[in-house]
Amino acid sequence: MKTGIKKVKLHVRKNDTVVVISGNDKGKSGKILKVYPLKTRVIVEGVNIRKRHTRPTQSNPQGAIIEREFPIHASNVKKS
Repeated sequence: MKTGIKKVKLHVRKNDTVVVISGNDKGKSGKILKVYPLKTRVIVEGVNIRKRHTRPTQSNPQGAIIEREFPIHASNVKKS
């Protein structure tokens, strides 16, 4: 494990319903899909959506642009 990184007990867990209290998605609510305690970040359903480009594969020869949720800091959410 890297030095200086501590596992922090978070105030939210997976499947909790939360509201974003700061940032670009302020006011949006959703369910927590995943928690990263070492990075103090959470993924909230429908919040912080970004686009990712996928390379062409046999199943998808064109490639694609996929929109998915990315982590936000746990201090930016509160339970609702």
